[in-house]
Formats: sequence, structure tokens, C-alpha cells
Amino acid sequence: MYSILETKPGNDYELLDSGDGEKLERYGQVVIARPDPQALWHKRLPPAEWNSAQAYFKRTASSQAVKNGEDSNWSTRGKVPERWQINFAGLKFWIKLSAFKHTGLFPEQASNWRWMAERIQAAGRPVRILNLFGYTGGASLACAQAGAEVVHVDGSKVAIGWGRDNAALSGLADKPIRWILDDAMKFVQREIKRGKKYEGIIMDPPAFGHGPNRELWKIENHLPLLLDACRQVLSERPLFVLINGYASGYSAIAYKNNLLEMMNGFKGEIEMGELTVAEKNSQRLLPCGIFARWS
Repeated sequence: MYSILETKPGNDYELLDSGDGEKLERYGQVVIARPDPQALWHKRLPPAEWNSAQAYFKRTASSQAVKNGEDSNWSTRGKVPERWQINFAGLKFWIKLSAFKHTGLFPEQASNWRWMAERIQAAGRPVRILNLFGYTGGASLACAQAGAEVVHVDGSKVAIGWGRDNAALSGLADKPIRWILDDAMKFVQREIKRGKKYEGIIMDPPAFGHGPNRELWKIENHLPLLLDACRQVLSERPLFVLINGYASGYSAIAYKNNLLEMMNGFKGEIEMGELTVAEKNSQRLLPCGIFARWS
């Protein structure tokens, strides 16, 4: 089944406009503009609306700036907090203008969080979830809030700290979440040796990256190997497996094919499709990524 998952405008988050390679968003009381290569259409709102954004992420064409690692940065108008909190999808998050144009939140994931929470709550039994490449913790918090025990793994110390702060902000600091700074593959391999099992696995693999000790990750080489390892830590009665994708050039079908092989022998269904965010006062959807999920 092919689905288009849609995040609609809410009280603390809205996609105000998009087009000409950019998007205009509101996080709480702060409006920001940043590049988005998927916005291959024209903007709806007038320039004055875009120019009123309090923060704008821009890239510098200077070769010397690129050499110095200063090829992109945020410009601000007026006073923008170093970080500020918003309510989103029943949780609370710290938002911050971080490097590489990120804010610490991927709003398009809200539908996946609901999907996982429903399955955890309906299980009627203890559930352990493994979240690999967990970033700032949105999926981990959603699963913990639904009653699961969660192991959250990421290779960034900053992301782990940010996730802990989000948990505290959401009133989930006392929930059973283990925050693990580690390379995803190495951690799963150790879990195999320890005989650990999980009812659910979530992963959000980048196209390219490094673990905390400079372990190399290349999705074309390592994703199938990681899924082979993850199969070995699945319990006998798994609830779900979710793969999110942000690597350009890949199709949701590629992720589905991996899940077909990984979940061979288990009874369940595979759904795949696109993650999108709906524009305010518009019929347009901004494509934000792909997914494949088994349950």
C-alpha cells in the first residue's frame, strides 16, 4: 500500500508558504525561512511576508567561505532566542537554529509517531522499542509516552543531550528511556551477543555520516547489513519496524524491498509512501521524505 502521510498546521507549528527552493515556517512565535530543494514551484505569499521572517538560513557562494566551513549560516532580524519551546503532537520540544539549517524537529514525522503509539497502546503487554539514529528524540518520546520502554541510540552527543532536554520538557524524564551515545551498527551487534530483543525498531538512517568514534556510515553499503542485524534482535512477536528516508535519489520501494526480506516469516503488512507537510491556507503538500513500515 502506498500512502501520503500529512502533517497539518497546528497551534505551534505551521508551514506558511513554500516555493522557489525555500520554505517559510512558524515555530511558536518565531517565523523562519530556509532552503528546501523540494519546493519546485512559486511562492504564494508576497515578498513582504517572507521578509518579515525573524531568521533566514542562507548559503554563501564564496569559495573561501566554503573552504573555511562557513558556507552557510543563519541571519536574524530582531531578537531570536537561543532556544525556545513549542507544543507539538502532544509533546514539548526545544527549538534551536542549529547548523545545516535544522531546528531539532521534523514535523512530518507526527503521523509515524501516532501510528507507533497506537500499536504500543493496543499491544496489552510490555513493549521494548529500539530507536536508531534517534536524533533529538521525537519518536522515542512518543513511544515512551504510549507506555513502551525505549532504547534511543545516536552518534551525536549534542543530539542525545537535546533529546534528554525534550524528555524533561515533556514531563517524561522518569520514563524508561535509555539514551545511548554509540554507532548504530556496533550497538545492534552487541545487543545480539547480549541476547536482547525488541518488539519495535525505528531507524532514520542518513545517506552518509559518522559514529561517535568516526565510524563510517554509507547507506548504500550499510543499510542492508544493519537490517540483517536488526532482524536478530526482533522478538518472536514484533509489533512494528519503521524506516524513514531523507537520502535524495532513493524510493520508498527500495525501503519496502528491504523490509520484505527482513520480515520474511512474520505475518504482517508493509506500507510505504511519502512524508509531507501541508501548507497553511493552501492545497499544496511539501514532500519531506519517504518511509516504509511493517506491522
